[in-house]
Amino acid sequence: MLKTIKAIPMLAVLPQDEIQRQYDDGQLYQKNYTKGMVLSNQKDLCDTLDIVLSGSFVTYSLAENGSAMQVFEFVKGQMLGANLLFGDSHAYPLTVYCAANGEILHVTKKAVSDFLHHYDFAMAFIVMLSQNSQRLNQKMRMGLHKTLRENLLEYLEQQARLQQSDTIVLPISKKQLADYLGVQRPSLFRELKKLVDEGTVISKGRSVSLTHRRSGGPLV
Repeated sequence: MLKTIKAIPMLAVLPQDEIQRQYDDGQLYQKNYTKGMVLSNQKDLCDTLDIVLSGSFVTYSLAENGSAMQVFEFVKGQMLGANLLFGDSHAYPLTVYCAANGEILHVTKKAVSDFLHHYDFAMAFIVMLSQNSQRLNQKMRMGLHKTLRENLLEYLEQQARLQQSDTIVLPISKKQLADYLGVQRPSLFRELKKLVDEGTVISKGRSVSLTHRRSGGPLV
């Protein structure tokens, strides 16, 4: 287990004896989660920094009509709870559950407080907070100012840049994509069909080809 901990970039910058001491004191511990298990419920207090070692964990909110909207997905190397741990209100605003069997390394608030005395860890922690904030801002812009068509095309173009190809393979299922975009699956399928009918994209299973990209220019 210590080998796994030391392989995490944020923790690898710490002195090994510090990691060993915190581990022996029970301030760092690993837990296994199976698909469907709840990591934390909405309004539960956040008292650990949670680092995903494997699997997939998602946050979702429940609408008044009972439908669920996926907000974020966290996979290997990503972290939950950093922005809540030291806040005045450190309750989870969303429910977090396990979407695919995985493992979490829990780091207590005490351990994080001790680690923050180390400059390299503190800088890595700040970078992580910034990245999480950017993801939240992107999600807010998606929900408040853009149509489903705009959000869908933006997602496909983002994947085209990441995969360096105008023909991409969706990294998630269309059901998960609908959850990510905050819409029902039939709504996503209707919008995708419109794009196919007008010739903007070609879709076959998880393979999607963009025939007209708004951003233009070479893929980088």
